[in-house]
Amino acid sequence: MSDKVRLGMLETGVPGLDTLLGGGLGEYSFNLIAGPPGSGKTTLAHQIMFALATAQRRALFFTVLGEPPLKMLRYQQQYTFFELDKVGSAIRYVNLADDLRNGDFSGVLERIMREVEDFEPSLVFVDSFRSVVQTARNGSEGVADLQHFIQELGTRMTSWQATTFLIGEYAHIEVEANPIMTVADGVLALAQSQQDNTIVRKIRVVKMRGQAHMAGMHTFRIGDDGVRIFPRLLPPLAADRLPGVPVDTEPRRIPSGVPTLDVLLHGGIPQGHSLLVTGPSGSGKTILGTQFLAEGVRQGEKGVAATFEKGTSRLRNAALAGMVQAGHVAIIESRSLDLTTDELLHELVQTIIATDAKRVVIDSLSEVLLYLAPEFRAEFRQTVFRMLSSLAKLGVTVVVTMGIEDRFTELTFSEAEIAFLTDGIIATRYVEMDGELAKVIAVVKLRGCAHSHALRRFHITDNGIEIDDTRVRFDGILSGHPSAHRAGS
Repeated sequence: MSDKVRLGMLETGVPGLDTLLGGGLGEYSFNLIAGPPGSGKTTLAHQIMFALATAQRRALFFTVLGEPPLKMLRYQQQYTFFELDKVGSAIRYVNLADDLRNGDFSGVLERIMREVEDFEPSLVFVDSFRSVVQTARNGSEGVADLQHFIQELGTRMTSWQATTFLIGEYAHIEVEANPIMTVADGVLALAQSQQDNTIVRKIRVVKMRGQAHMAGMHTFRIGDDGVRIFPRLLPPLAADRLPGVPVDTEPRRIPSGVPTLDVLLHGGIPQGHSLLVTGPSGSGKTILGTQFLAEGVRQGEKGVAATFEKGTSRLRNAALAGMVQAGHVAIIESRSLDLTTDELLHELVQTIIATDAKRVVIDSLSEVLLYLAPEFRAEFRQTVFRMLSSLAKLGVTVVVTMGIEDRFTELTFSEAEIAFLTDGIIATRYVEMDGELAKVIAVVKLRGCAHSHALRRFHITDNGIEIDDTRVRFDGILSGHPSAHRAGS
């Protein structure tokens, strides 16, 4: 029998936040939500409050701002988490502005306690607590009085079995030097970073007593549904990577949609593998991805296509648009110029799970790099690694495309040194043959599996990519020598 006290955990109702907190928010904890103006503190607090507040678990929201609560409510009502029926019954607003101007800390504390005794809340919010701090700096009471006030408030709230949130406009450096830090059980720090013309919002769990929380900065976005956090994490190890579990050395091969390519792959793409299709503009990368999805439809498999430039309405190849309209393929499109890695990965994973997709096409990584917020571009390899790792955990087969410049005299398989992250590589390029510009294709690698090394010419027709059955041999390809001839297969 264990005598350990078990902490009660509250689900915050904020997507992604419970993951950062290590499962939820500690019941009866004393918390600080800190950040600069406009970083989303009040919205986050309201989202937590409306998720948790019920007739049995009531919430008291103290405002210390000069503006009336009515103005705050006007804006918070725009979010889908806002439930007007809870205001007045499960949620009560109290303005402390006059108490703060006319009295000292003890007067403010007594007003808070009177309201708590009257309403008997399980949740208490004070926004903005920075105003109380400024009173200590500008009035007759000092930091020592503030420290006592905070400790007394925390003690009384705990005795009332209330989970408390103080909301204040602090910079990170201020948070760690503030007397609140010594009293608070949990501290959430919100921030905004601007680079070029983009702004990225981030959140950090500075402190959370009694539970293992995630460290580091994590991106979040504020939308119509409120705050949505995208934790930076890797998926757990796949079953075949765990100790004692045998590795599948002969994965099932699935058809690519191009029969001759399956011959080069010695039977098709290994199921669950990731395949990088690389080549210059116009070399058929998007068409190959479309044929891969179309073959999945013929096999009765759902697919997901992530596109960052070519909307389905603009595709000359109507095959993808038809698959989307028929409900066989789900499309993820982005036009955001401040795209974040974890936001993209979250949408991919959620769409795959929702549709039970077996095939995924990402077209293309080159455009992902363009749309990523500037501060994430330096982490592009890590971005691709986490993306492919998460998709591998789901067991889907992935085709990713990447455009490269064809220099004719060099063999280059990817930009940003990401070729080694995928299980396989198919390279396309242009060469001069018989006085015209021809397209050739080859399987460069297929991790753990045998494959052909033959170089084949291919054509893009109304039926898609068609690869010649005969091998093409080049003399002096790396030196730019134009001579080429066909050889037997």
